[in-house]
Amino acid sequence: MKPQILIIDFGSQYTQLIARRVRELHVFCEIHPYNKFPTDMENLKGVILSGSPCSVRDTDSPNPDISVFKGKVPLLGVCYGAQLLAQNNSGKVEASNTREYGRAKLSHFDTSDQLLKGLSANSQVWMSHGDTITQAPKDADIIASTESVKVAAYKLKNEWTYGIQFHPEVTHSLEGKTIIQNFVSHICHAVPNWTPASFVETTVNEIQKKVGNDKVVLGLSGGVDSSVAALLLHKAIGKNLYCIFVDNGLLRKDEFESVLHSYKNLGLNVVGVDAKELFYQALDNLTDPELKRKAIGKVFIDVFDTESHKIVDVKWLAQGTIYPDVIESVSVKGPSATIKSHHNVGGLPDYMKLQIVEPLRMLFKDEVRLVGKELKLDDTILNRHPFPGPGLAIRILGNITAQKVKTLQEVDAIFIQGLKNSGLYSQVWQAGAILLPVQSVGVMGDERTYENAVALRAVTSTDGMTADWAHLPYDFLADISNEIINKVRGVNRVVYDISSKPPATIEWE
Repeated sequence: MKPQILIIDFGSQYTQLIARRVRELHVFCEIHPYNKFPTDMENLKGVILSGSPCSVRDTDSPNPDISVFKGKVPLLGVCYGAQLLAQNNSGKVEASNTREYGRAKLSHFDTSDQLLKGLSANSQVWMSHGDTITQAPKDADIIASTESVKVAAYKLKNEWTYGIQFHPEVTHSLEGKTIIQNFVSHICHAVPNWTPASFVETTVNEIQKKVGNDKVVLGLSGGVDSSVAALLLHKAIGKNLYCIFVDNGLLRKDEFESVLHSYKNLGLNVVGVDAKELFYQALDNLTDPELKRKAIGKVFIDVFDTESHKIVDVKWLAQGTIYPDVIESVSVKGPSATIKSHHNVGGLPDYMKLQIVEPLRMLFKDEVRLVGKELKLDDTILNRHPFPGPGLAIRILGNITAQKVKTLQEVDAIFIQGLKNSGLYSQVWQAGAILLPVQSVGVMGDERTYENAVALRAVTSTDGMTADWAHLPYDFLADISNEIINKVRGVNRVVYDISSKPPATIEWE
């Protein structure tokens, strides 16, 4: 499907949120960096310029040529994008004396303007800028102001070009979705045809054209992304898809058997490989998180390569890559660019000589779930919490042993099952237990103990980019703590992690 809205990324931490808001309107859009964006997109209905950590007053700030779009399709500049449009159209941008961050009220706005139609009086918006537009662009109408910012929004006369100095994409702009919908649907006249059903139909056709009668191998993880990718490929090429599910010894309790059973019920051609001992050997005496990740990745590649060579004439490798991974790989330098060790198969060496097919590369996580629902993926996989690729290895702080894995599996199983039994599982984005390299004094019966401490972690989030600790009921936590200490030998203390992301991360390693 061809994108109708182009989002030009200047490095804002909120750029992905703009895309998510557009897609919530069932309109397909794409994000491209300011220094490498297409200028000949078919079916283009509008362009959005993102915010940025840069200042337009700096000589080396991003300033691409957008003349191919301006005045020809509707254009919306957000924060930095608005300031860039103003500066390039005889307006003036200066360092603000009243640096405006956080919530603000639109004290005045043009209710007749198409962009702001339907907003409430004193509508709350979210500001995040140190510079401000002190003089509106030439031939522009100021269409919104706050008490501190006169030019909160403007429109160039005789063309559908807008600039707004606040962020409508964040939830703190209470009617931001209305503004985005006004721009996308009523100004750009984009067609709402981006649906799970249309994605499935289009993607299946594309896979069939790309792969033909060739064989494809896919490494399943038990998670949503690889599972949905498998179902799409299976729908397109049937038994020419060969799935490999590797037990690295770092999965949750009984997960290898239960997930393998689920896959076979879906009609997938899947082989389960027990490689626990190989992973434990590679992890022996490793304590550094990055070294653990690399060791796991290397063994996975070796195992996957060995198994894939058992398939005659396989030519394609399928991956569950999703859109945030794609954006991060090409993102401009700035808060939206993140650096991390990916656990997926993206690091396969050249000697495997396989072509890549990534059916989910244009989807956000929530869209993957919607497509999975369309494909009737089993709820136990569809609604499963995210689980790290290195598995329990990065939830065991310090060195890894089979006994430590077994202990953590028991703790984790009690916690996760408890969430499900209490109806809390669906309210939490991700949850798990961490085995700490700490022993503490306790008393059991009349005896003194000196055993392990574990931490429970549960967060709420929409996409994992930011997260808050889940405010689980005290009674629930008390019951879970009691059950863990009574049933898991070697654990005598349970703590609950109340850190948010940022500054902490969801995982401990």
